Amino acid sequence: MKTVEIIGYQRANLGKSAAESFRKEGLVPCVLYGGGEQVHFAAPVILFRDLIYTNEAHFVHLNIEGDECDAILQEVQFHPVSEIILHADFLRISEGRKIKMEIPTRLVGKAPGVEKGGALVRKRATLKVIAFPKDMPDHIDVDCSELDFHHAVKVSDVKIPGLQFADPPQASIAVVEVPRAAKLAAEDAAKAAETAAAAPAEGAAPAAAGAAAAGAAPAAGAPAADAKKAEAPKKDEGKKK
Repeated sequence: MKTVEIIGYQRANLGKSAAESFRKEGLVPCVLYGGGEQVHFAAPVILFRDLIYTNEAHFVHLNIEGDECDAILQEVQFHPVSEIILHADFLRISEGRKIKMEIPTRLVGKAPGVEKGGALVRKRATLKVIAFPKDMPDHIDVDCSELDFHHAVKVSDVKIPGLQFADPPQASIAVVEVPRAAKLAAEDAAKAAETAAAAPAEGAAPAAAGAAAAGAAPAAGAPAADAKKAEAPKKDEGKKK
């Protein structure tokens, strides 16, 4: 992992008004934890650029008026509107002690679901990693080459020697989702298929009913024909008299 050097200046005046004065001068109020005591200092905001605005994790080499140590950025606070750095906390580290850092993830590999029209979505931009400083990576590659529709790479799927993950094992890191337009098109196609399948059955019913009516007509007219045949002999008998 790469290291970013930050030069700081001890600050004796603490409190909100003193912190605001440092910010106006382009300095970030900071605190260094670990080692038995807290060290309050301020550092130029420009030195934080390579530490914060990057897609890789970094160690920090602090130089506070000649006192040097290795550390990690533990927490940083931003202004809710201007997004300028308001405060930063650092933690002193040593080679023989494990640390916990948030390491950025990188999605690698071509997912089959994407080739079919799906969208690869990253659910976790970072993973909480516990490891010795010598084993800590600057990023974690997440293999997505076997992801199909609605499949996901979970935290438990990532296996890297020397690293322990503090995130839930079943938490998704990346997933292939079906775009909304594709979902709507599939639903419309399914409805059209149902309508087409139902149309012939509905058209067959009247035809069957008509055939039954046609077959029943002669039966209904049969008594009338028999009555005419019965009247015919009576007319002949009258002529003989």
